Amino acid sequence: MISNSPYILVLDCDMYCNDPTSARRAVCFHLDSKFLHSLAFVQFPQRFHNISKDDIYDNQLRSAFSVLWQGADGLQGPILSGTGFYIKRVSLCGGSIQDIDLEELKHSFGSSNELIKSLHGNYKPYVINDQNGLLEETRLLASCTYENDTKWGKEVGFLYNSVVEDYFTGFTLHCKGWISVYCDPLRPQFLGSGTTNLNDFLIQGMRWSSGLVEVSFSKFCPLIYGPTRMSIFESLCYGQLAFHPISYFLSLWCFATIPQLCLLNDIPLYPKVSDSYSVIFLFIFSSAIFKHLQEVLSTGGTFQTWRNEQRIWMMKSITSHLYGSLDAIMKRIGMREASFLPTNKVEDAEQVELYKMGKFDFQTSNMFLVPMVSLIILNLVSFIGGLARVIFVGNSDQMLVQVFISFYILVMNFPIIEAMIMRKDKGRVRPSVTILSAMFSTIFLLLGCIILCC
Repeated sequence: MISNSPYILVLDCDMYCNDPTSARRAVCFHLDSKFLHSLAFVQFPQRFHNISKDDIYDNQLRSAFSVLWQGADGLQGPILSGTGFYIKRVSLCGGSIQDIDLEELKHSFGSSNELIKSLHGNYKPYVINDQNGLLEETRLLASCTYENDTKWGKEVGFLYNSVVEDYFTGFTLHCKGWISVYCDPLRPQFLGSGTTNLNDFLIQGMRWSSGLVEVSFSKFCPLIYGPTRMSIFESLCYGQLAFHPISYFLSLWCFATIPQLCLLNDIPLYPKVSDSYSVIFLFIFSSAIFKHLQEVLSTGGTFQTWRNEQRIWMMKSITSHLYGSLDAIMKRIGMREASFLPTNKVEDAEQVELYKMGKFDFQTSNMFLVPMVSLIILNLVSFIGGLARVIFVGNSDQMLVQVFISFYILVMNFPIIEAMIMRKDKGRVRPSVTILSAMFSTIFLLLGCIILCC
């Protein structure tokens, strides 16, 4: 209302402008005759000033900002990313307000006459003549109750139907026919603070997962609501993001438990190594690994980047994606109310030091630690037991693949083993957590043995 600008810059509270030319870059797109009436927002990638060289928590979100968003830019445009974008005011307001009754406008935008006046292009705020009046009007608009009984959060402004309001708002804009543009210049346009400890990282991931799954189970499911309102490929992009928490946690939990239990109970899951059909499984596994590696290297990453992404993907899948999906399901069936927990951006000196050294900080809740440590213990037992079986029984032809799976999981998650056994600093895995996890692993092994042997 104060500026009446046709374009709005949206930034998180911890972000700042690193290049003043960002506005010019964005406006060049907004004023392009090709997009003049259809472009909703120009999205810049999120970049952070406190990222270590190793980036063990994958704060850069390389796969999103260097691959997925680039691909979506060739369709209707990238997904709204919460910060670092210039959005057209009229796209947030729901379209033109010309020739609309005043009472209807108040029902949509609230009781502020000045706000409604500001929606017209020729509005000029009366800053000089009545500063006190403008201040009172601003206080009214900033109050927590102003949007009650209006369309704010439902049809106007950012939409509140999900804790991932950026994703949901962008999806709705694309469904209405708006497009977006991705702008990724060499110099970062905006910089913020990335998470430097595992606890904040997993909580943030859990919130994102909960919001995405919540949308996928609503009437706005991208695979159902989207195809009739946007291109099928754009809706698939939204669908992939919405369903990835569920698909990841299900696949990773199965990958980390079923082959191991079968190995310990002498049940082969895969064809013999000497069998020609084993080539199919080898091809699927290796192609997925090498495709990810090629993607990382082609976007400027290194082998270390690939390893870190594989590792953090496993950690998030068995914790954040699991709890986020369960949280969304519980909210959907009415067992839990929606809540929003902002990401902690306060830096602790010891945590930052561990982060810079490339060491995980395992000072986090047992809710996150116990599943990770339990699966490591399960895979360690499986690997040792399977290797002994291969050596002494001699059935390597049948069980080698399952032994390799346990070995791969252990290698990728070596920092957890290191934190359990070798580390003595505050960021280690507490002995009490290891004992509790060992108990859960034992119970899981016994139950698995009972089920598989029946």
